[in-house]
Amino acid sequence: MSKEIIVNVDTRETRVALIEAGKLVELNVEREERVVGSIYKCKVANVLAGMDAAFVDIGLERNAFLYVADVLPEMDDEMPSARKEPARHVRIKDVLKVGQEVLVQVVKGPRGTKGARVSTRISLPGRYLVLMPESDNLGVSRKIDTDGERDRLKKIGDAIRPLGFGMIIRTEAEGRSEAELRKDLEFLLRMWSQIQEKATKISAPGLVHQDLSLIYKTIRDVFSSEVSQMIIDSPVDYEKALELIDLMMPKTGSTVCLRSA
Repeated sequence: MSKEIIVNVDTRETRVALIEAGKLVELNVEREERVVGSIYKCKVANVLAGMDAAFVDIGLERNAFLYVADVLPEMDDEMPSARKEPARHVRIKDVLKVGQEVLVQVVKGPRGTKGARVSTRISLPGRYLVLMPESDNLGVSRKIDTDGERDRLKKIGDAIRPLGFGMIIRTEAEGRSEAELRKDLEFLLRMWSQIQEKATKISAPGLVHQDLSLIYKTIRDVFSSEVSQMIIDSPVDYEKALELIDLMMPKTGSTVCLRSA
């Protein structure tokens, strides 16, 4: 059955419609600001030893808040001793200094007079997996409560997880094959490589990767060879969608069309 995806983007909300055989079968609307999940190259503005935290400039109206517990100790190569200490003994002054450039991800959006909260612990969600660069843990969603299935997925995770990456197996992975999880992992690794490459080319503060949110989830979960076309009326989101589709399925025969609003 032929499917079409129609995306309408304006300043207040994003609407995504799924059409099958000429009939609307699903409509999703998103009204949240697309900040949470986005990755920025920031510059440390202030280090607050008393609060064990720092304020960092990510290019938004207000500086973002970075707590010491959200900082990877490994990030400061000039202080190897900090990496050997338990996390509870690491202090903000040991891992950050004013003017330092850091890659961070927004974990809580700005509210009122408060800036965003960020973390250096990057996580990239896929359809079945969440990839965590510079981590070393493997987890399975607690919502998968069948012991046999948890054990099966954990064995797959142990087999495919790359060295130097942490990974969480999402609820959606239940019943999925190793090949499907590998495909999702390959997409996330390509995305991380793209993020790293872009981070080397831009100046701080600057946006490195914007979470596409609803559009991203639609491409991740719905877009396939069954989709005859995807029409997006936002040139900016169209370009980002092309990048995602190329990362996820570079050999797909599907077509993405841009139509001006």
